[in-house]
Amino acid sequence: MKTYKWHKIADSLEELHFAENGTTEIDVAGKKICLVYNNENIFACTAKCPHAGGTMANGYIDALQNIVCPLHRYKFSLHNGHNTSGEGYYLKTYPVELRENGIFIGIEAAGVFNWLK
Repeated sequence: MKTYKWHKIADSLEELHFAENGTTEIDVAGKKICLVYNNENIFACTAKCPHAGGTMANGYIDALQNIVCPLHRYKFSLHNGHNTSGEGYYLKTYPVELRENGIFIGIEAAGVFNWLK
């Protein structure tokens, strides 16, 4: 079981300033994260495509809730990061929670004994 450290990223959706394509890029705990707002859900993934480093926030979201890289159109599930267009890459995803006191993103906690969990 993964252990997360939760980071508050905003008090409300309005603070996140999503672009027309439903994406924005933020820094959390020293990591660049792409946030996606789609169908009233918030998703989070790494900011760069694992194939050629394309900026995921410059891509688009397809009808199946895949984020599509702007460089080579590789598609990744926003739910689990799996590549859905067949190239075999994996996009790291992060859990997002909407709580009464704000919006939080979970970053895996680093530690010597995390491998035991």
